[in-house]
Amino acid sequence: MARPRARLAVLAGGGRVPVLLAEAAATQGRLAVVIGFEGNADPAPFARFPFQAVRIGAAGRLFEILRSHGAEEIVLAGTVRRPAMSALMPDLAGMKVLARLGRAMLGGDDTLLSAVIREFEAEGFRVVGAHDVLADLLTPSGQLGRVAANEAARTDIARGVAVLRAMGAVDVGQAVVVQQGLVLGVEAIEGTDALLARVATLARDGQGGVLVKLAKPQQEKRVDLPTIGLATVQGAAAAGLVGIAAEAGRSLFLDRAETIAAADAAGLFLLGIDTMSDDPAAAPAAP
Repeated sequence: MARPRARLAVLAGGGRVPVLLAEAAATQGRLAVVIGFEGNADPAPFARFPFQAVRIGAAGRLFEILRSHGAEEIVLAGTVRRPAMSALMPDLAGMKVLARLGRAMLGGDDTLLSAVIREFEAEGFRVVGAHDVLADLLTPSGQLGRVAANEAARTDIARGVAVLRAMGAVDVGQAVVVQQGLVLGVEAIEGTDALLARVATLARDGQGGVLVKLAKPQQEKRVDLPTIGLATVQGAAAAGLVGIAAEAGRSLFLDRAETIAAADAAGLFLLGIDTMSDDPAAAPAAP
């Protein structure tokens, strides 16, 4: 007899990914609870699931909910606005966690999230990645729609990869927009949608730019992978870009059929790139 899969809790920020994971875990018969971080997760999409809202910093309450629902595994997903230290109101357990996190609170997102994972594991929970719950979320390699990237676009992709590798080494950013070799904008705390809105005013004459999204070199793969989806295509089209390149196997690709159809309709290419290659932009075309 097959061993039953572990009970799963979805720790949810904003966006589509937590909803997709809750639906998948419920279908698998192992959803324990969805815990939404106050001010980040909208409770409405989770109305049909067991749901609890928790304030960031209330670690004691969070651990209590996880145990009361019999959660054994947790997945962290969705966008969470990182609060200022002065805005945190930790409970007693939260104060102890913050003391252990120490300098990680002052580092980049990957540094902090890796430390947070260690705290969950110290409490006896196993942290899994979104792709462990829903396997087809990872971006595949190659051309993903009908539109192909031309040589100029591939040169811009290679430039974007080099920029993101340098930024990622100091735990900053997962996205960059490059046009004709020039960096129009890099992603910081504002997120990809805001980046695309910002660079829309900076485009030069001639062929439009490309959006490149990469995981950081030291990226903790279980949390905060770069993500593309329908909103990314819409933002890229509005910004006058010619395409999007995302790291194959280390980024999430949401609503795949709808996103590819939207990119085809907008005349944008979608490319899954292999950053281990000498030429990461030289991904093969999809069959």
